[in-house]
Amino acid sequence: MPETITIDRLAYGDAGIGRAENGKTVFVNGACPGDVALVEIDRDKGNFCEGHVVELVAPSPDRVLPACPLASVCGGCGWQHISYERQLAAKRDAVVSQLRRIGGFDAQRAERIVGACVPSKRQMEYRNKLEFSCAFDAKQGFQMGFHQKGSDKILAADACPLAHKQAQKTPKALRGALRYLTGREDLGIHRVGVRHSHRSGDLEVALWTTPGPFPRNAVAKTLSTAVKASSIVRVMTADAGSARKLKGLEILDGRGFWRETVAGIEHGVSAPSFFQVNTPQADKLVQLALDGLELDEDCVAADLFCGVGTFTIPLAKRCGGVYAVESYGSSVRNLRHTVEQENVDVEVIGGDATRELPELGELDALIVDPPRSGLAKEIIGSIAEAAPLRVAYVSCDPATWARDVKLLEAAGFELLQATPVDMFPQTFHVETVAVLTREKSVKSYAYVNISPSELGMGGKVKKPTYKQIQEYVLKNHGLKVSSLYIANLKDELGLDKQFSYEEAEMSAEKRPKCPPEKREAILDAFRHFGLIGEGETEK
Repeated sequence: MPETITIDRLAYGDAGIGRAENGKTVFVNGACPGDVALVEIDRDKGNFCEGHVVELVAPSPDRVLPACPLASVCGGCGWQHISYERQLAAKRDAVVSQLRRIGGFDAQRAERIVGACVPSKRQMEYRNKLEFSCAFDAKQGFQMGFHQKGSDKILAADACPLAHKQAQKTPKALRGALRYLTGREDLGIHRVGVRHSHRSGDLEVALWTTPGPFPRNAVAKTLSTAVKASSIVRVMTADAGSARKLKGLEILDGRGFWRETVAGIEHGVSAPSFFQVNTPQADKLVQLALDGLELDEDCVAADLFCGVGTFTIPLAKRCGGVYAVESYGSSVRNLRHTVEQENVDVEVIGGDATRELPELGELDALIVDPPRSGLAKEIIGSIAEAAPLRVAYVSCDPATWARDVKLLEAAGFELLQATPVDMFPQTFHVETVAVLTREKSVKSYAYVNISPSELGMGGKVKKPTYKQIQEYVLKNHGLKVSSLYIANLKDELGLDKQFSYEEAEMSAEKRPKCPPEKREAILDAFRHFGLIGEGETEK
């Protein structure tokens, strides 16, 4: 029997939350806070119930008309019926709630730390990426579209108003072209991706398939006619259920990668590599993270789970040197290309962050941007041992983030601020940029006493700072060198230094590899400041 329920708030999901006559919490799909609705209870889960709206008795003032006619059935964006102002407030509330419930923060501290949700300038037409599920059977042939809400069934949408205008109608065009190509033959296509950039103008189509024979030329010709693509590629994976088991990438037509610019840096991104879907909001993520770290040019920093380097390259432009750790091969290759293109001092390490972080030694600053599952427990201790003065934690899941914040605080860090950023308007998802700090670690800073004869003056002087060495090299050789390169060379020469690779137990192959021209420039600076004699290049 339906009952009248007032919707009080939004869950971290597509449902509104109200209370039934028996006192149980009810999650109501498609509801809006402030709605008074006649609700049918579908499932009693014991401590709570699930239901759906039968009739709106009194619509909420925050209820709006969805822009997409498929909003109620498509599983992609469940908040189109909610005003944008209410969406922003709900996303901040979700972060505060998880910080209290999972992080163990008291209400006053959580409210003080969590800032307002940073709005997206575009609430529609913001996505630079669309992904479509595909299937094939003998009766229906090739199918392509989005998943229906609460189902694995494929919804054959003709357009998506969340996508950039230039990419909105690609679903219909691509589905028609691929249905023509497949006919009654299964080509093994299980996923189709489209990426478009307002900034570069690139539009890439990626066909995710199982390995095996494939009509490359026919596909390239037909898809080129259907859409104006700058790149068409085929991504081969071991099975349809895992995008990570990459077996190969074939360029069918065009450039073979997609270009996008974030924080002033142009990235060449291969189809398998992750990239944020809302580019202007990604700019804000980078700014929030880097400003929170309070960097200077002498800092040694690390970027874990760095992907193609969205944070890495801007980080390297603000500090002395950066370690960038990423496990996915496609992203590592993209990052190395951008590092070379931008000529920044970054040591790119292809490996698992949990395993690689202990090899890096002490750090001044750290960025972590883990997957939705958050940080592995083992890495929390490694972060504490690395002793960064500040950590920027970028998260796409408030629950796992709050869990990790609790563990980091137990390890000696303090959460200073957390800023929700709306990367995904019309959905419940929210990104969070958090800044944590710890008391300054005790490090040994030894000064070298240089004899007057070596410098041609009387008395004793302190050893030059990294900044002085960097300024000398830039002025006299026109090269920018990082603190990592200077530290590595001091280590090689047995000079006193602020960082010990031996104490950090860092293997030789993990240390930053200084290019020959920069090595000679740094050695010249060492001679200039009297750290080594003329002609001295080794212990």
